Amino acid sequence: MITADQLFCHAIGDYVLQSHYMATNKTKSSAVAIYHVLTYALPFLFLRPSYMAMVIIVGSHFVIDRWRLARFVVAFKNLFLSRPSEYERLSVEIDMATGFPNDCPPWLAVWLLIIVDNIIHVLINGLALKYL
Repeated sequence: MITADQLFCHAIGDYVLQSHYMATNKTKSSAVAIYHVLTYALPFLFLRPSYMAMVIIVGSHFVIDRWRLARFVVAFKNLFLSRPSEYERLSVEIDMATGFPNDCPPWLAVWLLIIVDNIIHVLINGLALKYL
């Protein structure tokens, strides 16, 4: 389902072609998020995806990045997959900027959030490229 070509396109689009301005403003402005997802999509054109696959790749990337949806996946995981004795403590101490407990080192929370975000993008892209 996930190919090396797809991973390469994701890395080029999300890291090489994304400027610092895009990275810092895509969660604040839909226009910046659209600019980012359009440049993100360029490498995928080399894979010659279907029209519908490109719509899913671009649309899902916009929604995930614009509203930083990975933080909700992380918060859900930390709230509902923790030991029951931890639930009460975590429910009041989750930093909704990252989805991690406030006692998680900020550098670690940011990197883990980036990893979750990338996994979500890669999975959606892989499914779109394979089945659409």
